[in-house]
Amino acid sequence: MTKSRADRTALAAFAALLLLIPLAAPASAQGLRVVVGEHEEPPDPPGPPRAATAGITCSDGMAGEYPCHDVDLLAFMPRSELGLVGAQHVNDIWGWTDPGSGVEYALVGLSTGTAFVSLEDPTEPRWLGTLPTRSLAATWRDLKVYANHVFIVADVVGHGMQVFDLTRLRGVTSPQTWTTDAEYAGPGLGASAGFFLTNTHNIAIDEESGFAYLTGTSTCNQGLHMVDLRNPRRPLFAGCFGDTGYIHDAQCVVYRGPDAAFQGRQVCFNANATDSFSVVDVTDKRNPQLLSRQGYPGQVYAHQGWLTEDHRYFLLDDEIDELQNGHNGRTYVFDVTHLTAPVFMGFHESTSPATDHNLYVDGDHVYQANYRSGLRILEMEDMASAELSEIAFFDTVPESDQPGFGTGAWSVYPWFASGAVIVSSTNEGLFVLRPNLHHGGDDHGGTAVPPSPPAPPSEKPQGRVLGRGDRGR
Repeated sequence: MTKSRADRTALAAFAALLLLIPLAAPASAQGLRVVVGEHEEPPDPPGPPRAATAGITCSDGMAGEYPCHDVDLLAFMPRSELGLVGAQHVNDIWGWTDPGSGVEYALVGLSTGTAFVSLEDPTEPRWLGTLPTRSLAATWRDLKVYANHVFIVADVVGHGMQVFDLTRLRGVTSPQTWTTDAEYAGPGLGASAGFFLTNTHNIAIDEESGFAYLTGTSTCNQGLHMVDLRNPRRPLFAGCFGDTGYIHDAQCVVYRGPDAAFQGRQVCFNANATDSFSVVDVTDKRNPQLLSRQGYPGQVYAHQGWLTEDHRYFLLDDEIDELQNGHNGRTYVFDVTHLTAPVFMGFHESTSPATDHNLYVDGDHVYQANYRSGLRILEMEDMASAELSEIAFFDTVPESDQPGFGTGAWSVYPWFASGAVIVSSTNEGLFVLRPNLHHGGDDHGGTAVPPSPPAPPSEKPQGRVLGRGDRGR
């Protein structure tokens, strides 16, 4: 898979690092592969099956066999109950609530496709079947929801984007093999476009404006490939942003933060892997503008992040810093009061050395999927001092908290009205959890660390749109 110039430059630097990561069994029939530029791997060989679990309260630091604090286990579905066999594994996850019935669903990315799970009774989740992958099996699959449709991408050649109408799940009682309602492969190979979408690492959707932003694709210099979803079954190419090269992940919003100059505009906050954290105004899809580009001390691989609900702070995880720099997990905090000049405020350091992966914000809580240390829930305190405290956790891999990949919590979805939180754990399966959160005075670890020294801002060139003769690398 083609990677950015920054990734290629980092290749040699990380070659020794990869020797520290326990390699999985060779990928063969499932089409899995190690991609050095991404520093992630196929899962470890499957472990022993877990004990049956349903509705177990976290008590005295355990929920059954799982270490926990203030997070109950409603249910666990091992990979086999999601239709997986052998080394096939779980990756990303998202949720959908049926606006008609109120039933909640887990949408679970698999190496072989996307599984749909009804949480009508969260202590007895029901697998409703799988939408198979559009091409080969993929280590990385990502999915987001807009207008009762799920949009699915995968970082494997030939996949493009699948579109599935989630209302088709209503009334289903037994597993099915599902088919797509539409597919998107970019604007095509015609003279008016000049490129074709194949692999995509992540997808971000601004549900308010109705646009998707595909990142790490085979197009747009691996930056932002923008798609109009306002007619969900007829996605349309909208534009490119490629000036910062490879973008690993993004959050894109209609901005309502403190910077008056950009109120109401469409803005993407991007994790640029080995390069930086960046902010891009994407209101004009044919002429996106790079507003800022900022590094931070100890940066190795800016992986993913999320805004606070007031759009004033951006929290970022770095996927390789624990392995390369030898410290515990860190959550980096940026003040984005001025979108053209973000300020690095410091970081929260966990008590666990586990590698962090995806984080999301709900209210004043941060839900983190941190591989071998599982789900970690932080409470935001004094963000101006990067002060957060861990108030709850659920460890999906009890046997280890070591840094590295191949097993453990990949992602989390914390926004169900029922209070259920779903976690995908790569080599384990789907966890349905219920946090019991307490506010104030319940810190179970971690420290706030101010910046020392702050990283200088990078250059701030303006964005552009790829012309007819350009091709994304």
